[in-house]
Amino acid sequence: MVPLNDENPTSKTAFVVYGLIVANVLLFLYEISLSDIQLRQFFYSWAVVPCQLSNTCSVPLPTSQFPEWLTLFSSQFLHGGWLHLGGNMLFLWIFGNNVEDCLGHVKFLIFYLACGVLASLSQWFFSPGSAIPTLGASGAIAGVMGAYIIRFPKAKVLTLLPLGFFITTVRIPAFFFLGFWFLQQAFYSFASLNTPANIGMEGGGIAYWAHAGGFVFGAILGPLFGLFSSPDTNT
Repeated sequence: MVPLNDENPTSKTAFVVYGLIVANVLLFLYEISLSDIQLRQFFYSWAVVPCQLSNTCSVPLPTSQFPEWLTLFSSQFLHGGWLHLGGNMLFLWIFGNNVEDCLGHVKFLIFYLACGVLASLSQWFFSPGSAIPTLGASGAIAGVMGAYIIRFPKAKVLTLLPLGFFITTVRIPAFFFLGFWFLQQAFYSFASLNTPANIGMEGGGIAYWAHAGGFVFGAILGPLFGLFSSPDTNT
């Protein structure tokens, strides 16, 4: 299922969401300008490498002169391909504007980055010895989705739904769309515990623990940041 938009108007322009999208796109354009060797060095310098964060790497890896904890922030702006980038930015565009509308621009940015950090730490907790770089905005955006589902559970999400050879669109309440997405991530998180690490991220190329962790932390942090401070008819 692919979300196309949500029927949930906002009262303010989502400047932070737009800024984050621009920043992610610009950094990805920089990534694709690098050679393979340069890109590998770039990822090992700015993506989260769990064993480097734990200082337990068993083999020498490319490093950066900057503190390793900075990668908990920088990794949120890196992506492994056009689909990775496009999918993340689509979800951020659809669900981020309403959460920013509730929290305000500054608190939303802090909330977004905090969810990304906690999502990366969730992935690190379950694979502290991994030497595979973990990158992408998915964890932070999962936090946004976790906040969205508890703030706007009844908001309708226009969704592209493939049915065999046919494709149709349906309007699905956010509670079911995002709830199903979270259950998928949670299921694959546990299923990936005994899965060998793959290239780019964990367990088949996706950091499921970062997704599930980000979603949960977003649902917890959202109210603490003032998610319910303004009334809305779509709750």
